Amino acid sequence: MGTFAVGETDFLLDGEPHRILSGALHYFRVHPEQWADRIRKARLMGLNTIETYVAWNAHEPRRGEWDATGANDLGRFLDLVAAEGLHAIVRPGPYICAEWHNGGLPVWLTGIPGIGLRRSEPAYLAEATAYLRRVYEIVAPRQIEHGGPVVLVQIENEYGAYGDDTAYLEHLVAVTREAGITVPLTTIDQPTDRMLADGAVAGAHLTGSFGSRAAERLAVLRRHQPTGPLMCAEFWDGWFDWWGNAHHTTPAADSAAELETLLAAGASVNFYMFHGGTNYGLTNGANDKGRYLPIVTSYDYDAPLDERGEPTEKYFAYRDVIARYAAVPAETPAVAGPAPSLEVAIERIPAAWTLGEPVTGERPPTFEELGHLGALVAYETELPDAPGPRILAFDDVRDQAWATLDGVPIGTLSRTRHERSLRLPPGRSLRLLVEEQGRVNYADRLGESKGLLGQPTLDGAPLTGWTATPIVLDEAGSPGGPAGDPTAGEAALDGPFAYRGEFVVDGESDLFLDTGELGKGFALVNGFLLGRYWRSGPQQTLYVPAPVLRAGANTLTLVELEAPVATAVRFVPGPLLGPTEE
Repeated sequence: MGTFAVGETDFLLDGEPHRILSGALHYFRVHPEQWADRIRKARLMGLNTIETYVAWNAHEPRRGEWDATGANDLGRFLDLVAAEGLHAIVRPGPYICAEWHNGGLPVWLTGIPGIGLRRSEPAYLAEATAYLRRVYEIVAPRQIEHGGPVVLVQIENEYGAYGDDTAYLEHLVAVTREAGITVPLTTIDQPTDRMLADGAVAGAHLTGSFGSRAAERLAVLRRHQPTGPLMCAEFWDGWFDWWGNAHHTTPAADSAAELETLLAAGASVNFYMFHGGTNYGLTNGANDKGRYLPIVTSYDYDAPLDERGEPTEKYFAYRDVIARYAAVPAETPAVAGPAPSLEVAIERIPAAWTLGEPVTGERPPTFEELGHLGALVAYETELPDAPGPRILAFDDVRDQAWATLDGVPIGTLSRTRHERSLRLPPGRSLRLLVEEQGRVNYADRLGESKGLLGQPTLDGAPLTGWTATPIVLDEAGSPGGPAGDPTAGEAALDGPFAYRGEFVVDGESDLFLDTGELGKGFALVNGFLLGRYWRSGPQQTLYVPAPVLRAGANTLTLVELEAPVATAVRFVPGPLLGPTEE
């Protein structure tokens, strides 16, 4: 049993001044069999705390179907933190951003007609309250006063960058306290006067999020938080990547110098990220500030532990700085050698997906109207007879479409490139395969509909009579539309294309699948959906965590959306995350 409080100048652990040295580690981005390893390596870097968001849409992808088991077992994760002798910070949102699909909000929630997200709107408050109560059933008994690891709980997330509905924040504080959370509460915002003012709420301690100009930003934070400990609750030690850009890194020496400034000022810190992990499955988010940019599968983040969980130069640079301010264990993590190199022969197979029930209508239904949580929907219609080229147009395409006419590819439409129309050659049977590439996780585009939006037109006239068929990756383990015959309608499918191969491993080892020769699609190993790949880069490998492999024969499945695949693919010794910015 213990106590944790906010004092006049410091955090107080059992009544004594205490500095939080924390690292962000999202349980939902790390294979559960690797949680303990990553937590242990945090302690060996000198950290005393682990911080995690809670992703609502991971726990409740469909309304009323709550899951806190397996990869969603937050309780087990917190217990492993305690077993390593560390404290925990929990950030349940409900909104988390995190470059995570829909900012952590479930699609069923954001799809409720008229709902007012992240504000004092009755339908949203009711659902958010029910969600938080479920989370706190896990967190409350694991607070420090009950002998558990939890010492802080955060209210919302960077709310000052979004809104100023103080009543909404007050409601979240009340729900949190009523659910038995007694540890100190915090808020977090970038240290600008407006954001800190708009995101503040009585009963919660202000913290900041930044990665540079630490002294200046601590001064701004202190103006808004005159007493109590200073804390950078998101010390940005790296950054995320999006498709079509460079791999983002920050120099270890520069980042360590900022950490030195923080610690010399007496501040507490939470590294964002300590270990980024991976956007497995279909969980990557996206940003859209005028141009839609989906996040890549890797969430390496140039963090102290890389995507594989190996210590980097930054790990040891931070460890050296921390050692000047706190006791650091003498032990250091062992560095693994190269991953095994393998070549896998693959062959085309009929399908690696299930077709959901087709839905017909005068216009194409959205993914939300189909109740489809997968990434793919095939839209089909018959064109009227007409001579010469014609112009097909949509209100919007979200997020990428591959068009065929009478089974022949005729072009693509990309939301990123703001493409909404195609010039059609003569033909009758039109099909568009649409991929949802990731839901926006920031600002006012949360909860956008996906698919072909609005009423399509052909030469300006409404084009009606559409059929939409959800496509569910069979082995992905992610919920989708209703199951059907896996080969039904195969003759009508011009894409995707499925490939499969077998490979043998002797023992437990991580692998890296080289996707550089592939087009765009999804990769699975033994039914575990590693995530998306795309020749657009920067990422050119997919991380395969050792726990999904088995000694002996293993199966690799590729679902390719664009191009024929070669007869073999390779596993390579390490990650290829792409060129970095100069």
